[in-house]
Amino acid sequence: MPDKEARFSYPFSRLQQIAQDILAMAKRDGASACETHVSDGFGQTVTVRKNEVETIEYNRDKGLSITVYMGKKRGNASTSDFSPQAVQDTVAAAISIARHTAEDDCAGLADAKLLAESFPDLDLYHPWDLTVDSAIELARRCEQSAFEVDSRITNSDGASVSINESQFVYANSLGFMGGYPASRHSFSCVAIAEEDETKQRDYWYSVARDAKDLESIASIGQKAGKRTVSRLGARKINTCEVPVLFEAPVASSLIGHFASAVSGGNLYRKSSFLLDSIGQQVFAPNISIRELPHIPKGLASSAFDDEGVVTEERDVVECGVVNGYFLNSYAARKLGLQTTGNAGGTHNLIIRNDRPMEFADMLKTMDTGLLVTEMMGHGINAVTGDYSRGASGYWVERGEICFPVEEITIAGNLKDMFQGISVIGSDIIVRGSKQSGSILIDRMTIAGN
Repeated sequence: MPDKEARFSYPFSRLQQIAQDILAMAKRDGASACETHVSDGFGQTVTVRKNEVETIEYNRDKGLSITVYMGKKRGNASTSDFSPQAVQDTVAAAISIARHTAEDDCAGLADAKLLAESFPDLDLYHPWDLTVDSAIELARRCEQSAFEVDSRITNSDGASVSINESQFVYANSLGFMGGYPASRHSFSCVAIAEEDETKQRDYWYSVARDAKDLESIASIGQKAGKRTVSRLGARKINTCEVPVLFEAPVASSLIGHFASAVSGGNLYRKSSFLLDSIGQQVFAPNISIRELPHIPKGLASSAFDDEGVVTEERDVVECGVVNGYFLNSYAARKLGLQTTGNAGGTHNLIIRNDRPMEFADMLKTMDTGLLVTEMMGHGINAVTGDYSRGASGYWVERGEICFPVEEITIAGNLKDMFQGISVIGSDIIVRGSKQSGSILIDRMTIAGN
């Protein structure tokens, strides 16, 4: 395995030293409290299109963010320059901002008693020593696999191979300091097919901490190709109300809408359709949502959040009932609650029911309706829960896919949609912090002809 210290621009100990220096400077300059985030990383992306190298991108990034508190006044400043003078100037800028900012009773560091005290190894760092030439070869194989699916695939938007590795340190004046390296690698392919002077495109991708856990390069291209060809001959349908099956890759967006609605900022600003929802039956009784922050190699795993607060497994939704929100310390104080360790976002949020179903069985259960495989636009009203998005997918009759569908809009209200979830699929695809199998909703409005 490559030496991680040699792969980054700075050794981890240097990031720790910078963080310690920042805390000392802030205290010297009169800050009553301080927290800082120092990071360093790099990425490499190679894209091939029609067997030719289209782009080779390589980046090295570093940065630090400093937040100081002067009593209940808060100031923040950041820089990408790690020189001693630049660090000192950034601390001074944060101090100056704090002095000219109004007091906020909810401002401040996380409570000391909630900070993480142990840091289990969650196996998040898997360096990939991939040369540019090898990445080009992988991308070519991926794209070629797509072209080999069908002669109607005549073009592509390219196949890409990406590496991303980073490390960070978070520290605050309560004595907390923690951090770790992490990696995220991916394969992707976009294919374009043509028939009767009409064109369609579709894609597939895979992302993982460890390159060994990625789907095979040939599989990525084949799935992109097959999905593209299956969309040829797409048409509109008449306006109707039918069951809608969200395919796993798009189903996770529904969990995202729930997480946003019960997140601190939207709650204390009263800009959510799920205000005061703890203890309320928001989902169908067969639905549970669990947060699992300590999954080895998890894409959103962490022993602590962005404020150093320890993360814990919990049932956010149990039997359809909301048990908790997603709060950082500031939002928690605004709401008179306690932080949930979600500064920075959710940690491996997984929706499931007691009897997950195979995808083919979900089609049979739906019988007649719409299978959604892609959505466009952002027509969600966070205050009312009204939902309206452009979509494409497939019309299903008697449990069988009949023909591809495009240029339609699916509409409903998220409260009704959550209550109307009848089945969760077993086909979970892990691509981010929110995970779900396909989701079948009993009825939605489809706007078409």
